[in-house]
Amino acid sequence: MSLFDLSDRARQYQSDLLEFMDSHVYPAEAVYEEQMRESGDPHFQPPVLEELKAEARRRGLWNLFHPHPGTGAGLTNLEYAPLAEIMGRSHIASEACNCNAPDTGNMEVLELFGTAEHKEKYLRPLLEGTMASAFAMTEPAVASSDATNVELSMVRDGEEYVLNGRKWFASNALHRNCKVLIVMGKTDPSAAPHRQQSMMVVPIDAPGVTVMRGLPVFGYQDREGHAEIDFADVRVPVADVLKGEGEGFAISQARLGPGRIHHCMRAIGMAERALELMCRRASSRVTFGKPVSENANVQDWIAEARIEIEMIRLLTLKAAYLMDTVGNKEARTEIAAIKVAAPNIALKIVDRAIQVHGGAGVTDDFPLAMMYAHLRTLRLADGPDEVHKMSIARRELRKYRTKTENNQHGGNK
Repeated sequence: MSLFDLSDRARQYQSDLLEFMDSHVYPAEAVYEEQMRESGDPHFQPPVLEELKAEARRRGLWNLFHPHPGTGAGLTNLEYAPLAEIMGRSHIASEACNCNAPDTGNMEVLELFGTAEHKEKYLRPLLEGTMASAFAMTEPAVASSDATNVELSMVRDGEEYVLNGRKWFASNALHRNCKVLIVMGKTDPSAAPHRQQSMMVVPIDAPGVTVMRGLPVFGYQDREGHAEIDFADVRVPVADVLKGEGEGFAISQARLGPGRIHHCMRAIGMAERALELMCRRASSRVTFGKPVSENANVQDWIAEARIEIEMIRLLTLKAAYLMDTVGNKEARTEIAAIKVAAPNIALKIVDRAIQVHGGAGVTDDFPLAMMYAHLRTLRLADGPDEVHKMSIARRELRKYRTKTENNQHGGNK
């Protein structure tokens, strides 16, 4: 039996989701684009998306990411991974199935660490797809690749905290249905570096919260938005601190592990679709008297794409398997590795697909330009490549330190 054999139930979800993509999602893409253009509003909620959500829910293709039976499909990371890949083939599929970031991570945080009030007020409507949420961690004034740099202050004042600071790239904050933020800030600057931060639940309409602007990504104003948000004397009840003061880093690790599987498998889905488009275009276009597909360099690109997709898929599935069997901590090298490998490989495949399409590849007539923008951004989101490589290298080097070297290192501190 293969290590990655899936249950019959998980395979049925794959079959059902593939049929939904063919019958509803792909045909809806053009309708979605037309409704967005006609609205003239980059943050418009097109009716076709609500129709897709209703159909996905009717088919039982809803909250597939959520590991808790009853509120979600109850799948493991390994079982969900192929579904994330399928949804990654279309930019509207994840939201259609209520499996889009950052709502997925925020729902998991609220499920694990939220109060009964948080679950009733925010988690329930998020699970029902009637509300959206944002995650506010990155800041414009500091290098947020090192999360200990976070400066937004959270000062205790009686039974409240007072928040002051600026966040940006809070994805989803411009979504028409966004009602709540999960905010990371500094509650105790004198504590150990990884105990200084806390996370709090903050309504987006709380007094002192101002959404300043939506940040473009390669010129795209994504519908959900990437917001810059100002916090000026925002008062947050002590009850809205998640898990407890100083637990911000612990929560972020719980949140980001599964999220990275989701991101990487969606990237693989993009790569698969880009490869399909590249093959179709190369087969249908003729230059210098022969099909583009007969050029040796194009055949090399196609072969390399297939090889590399299979490699990153297996690595990602291994990471998902380890998370399910030995836990996120033991799988951290693999989690970091996929976060580097998947976006880079998918980006290269999309870039070559654009080259085969010529000028059409950089237009909105094909999804390739949008894929490129999202994948290039993914090399920064949830930690840039360099941070993940550094953590992998440190763990690898640790294997080869002798007892003497370790003692010397300790003596130099």
